[in-house]
Amino acid sequence: MVKIKAITRTEESAGSSSSGIHKHRRNLDPSLHPFQQPREYVRALNATKLQKVFARPFVAALSGHTDGVYSMARHPTAMSCLLSGSCDGELKVWDVSKNNAGWTVPAHRGYVRGIAISPSGTSFVTCGEDKYVKIWRLDPHTHGPAPEGSDGAGGQDIPEHTFLYTHAFTDVSYSPNGRYFATAGGNVVNLWEPGRSEPMHTMEWGVDTVLKVKVNPIEADYLISCMSDRALVLYDARMTKPATKVIQKMRSNSVSWNPQETYMYSSANEDGNCYTWDIRRFHEPVFTHYDHVAAVLDLDYSPTGKEFVSGSFDKSLRIFPVGMGHRTSREVYHTKRMQRIFTVKYSGDARFVLSGSDDTNIRVWKAQASLPLAPLAPREREKLEYNQKLKDKFAHMPEIKRIARHRHLPQAIHAAKVLQHTMKEAQKKRDDNVKRH
Repeated sequence: MVKIKAITRTEESAGSSSSGIHKHRRNLDPSLHPFQQPREYVRALNATKLQKVFARPFVAALSGHTDGVYSMARHPTAMSCLLSGSCDGELKVWDVSKNNAGWTVPAHRGYVRGIAISPSGTSFVTCGEDKYVKIWRLDPHTHGPAPEGSDGAGGQDIPEHTFLYTHAFTDVSYSPNGRYFATAGGNVVNLWEPGRSEPMHTMEWGVDTVLKVKVNPIEADYLISCMSDRALVLYDARMTKPATKVIQKMRSNSVSWNPQETYMYSSANEDGNCYTWDIRRFHEPVFTHYDHVAAVLDLDYSPTGKEFVSGSFDKSLRIFPVGMGHRTSREVYHTKRMQRIFTVKYSGDARFVLSGSDDTNIRVWKAQASLPLAPLAPREREKLEYNQKLKDKFAHMPEIKRIARHRHLPQAIHAAKVLQHTMKEAQKKRDDNVKRH
């Protein structure tokens, strides 16, 4: 009789899991699973449908302003701290986690055109149409003003410094090292040192108004601005004059740097498109992002640099992926009461998007419409990641592509998109006829 040796384990020797879940071992040989592809396709299809079922993007509305919200700024370290300025000159510091304003102050007479927070988060700068630049102290933990200094400045409603200039301001932006902040107004871009009443450097190109200015979040010496003469101008703070300039067909309303790639930035244009540019080849855009049917008024990059959000005159909010092959938006948000969107911002953790509109409200949206707000267990997170991999694998399949791309649009936006498509096809046909003859 042949003696056969075998490995046997009892329940005591095998041990038991603390969660009561035993690991199931499978042979991953493809020949043993001939129906793996159909099974994964069905899972991907179900995951795509469930993504639509659980899509609830709207989170909350911050109400309290009495006029349209024109400018916003997020705190660099305190995730729940948000600053907003309205068209009537009112400034609010919000605690987004509690949906209330911790500090309200009449900052300017007229529009609050720009708000910029210092990299340290202990002060911020505002500018307005009343020709004033004001520096305020901020306590991000209490979402209110910092204690008064020895000179009495920086109290409840008193700015630490107030500077009067010769023209109205349209925007302000802080450098990442905190050494200076830049303001736009008139036909010049001014560089200011905190605490000095006169700009340390002034740069101008032409006689047209500078609408927006943004300092590069990585390289503190680079600035970009958009002007009323349809120009985008690149500045170097180490030079005595602007570096280069490009003219577009229509005016840009806002610009934003990519926080992860020093040389990339995007602009929001009057023609309803967003353009991504590379300063190494400044004469033409790298990508064109289209989906809006009216002028794009503002845009802001995600802290990850992989997406940006845009707000438009067509009363909708769109999120665009950045990279090769991405031209259209992946999400569009709208409500019946939301009016023209003046300003948009990403949250510091890239989980939320904030929009300020003409109906006096600030709305908080989820960046991923179907993700739950509650913390996820490890198995839930693994399941979501697995479903996302399946959706990416079968994204080219017609049924999954149709479901994933479908978005409900208001009737006005849908009709405008149909008209735009008809006009583009007609123009393309005319161009083809000209080439043939």
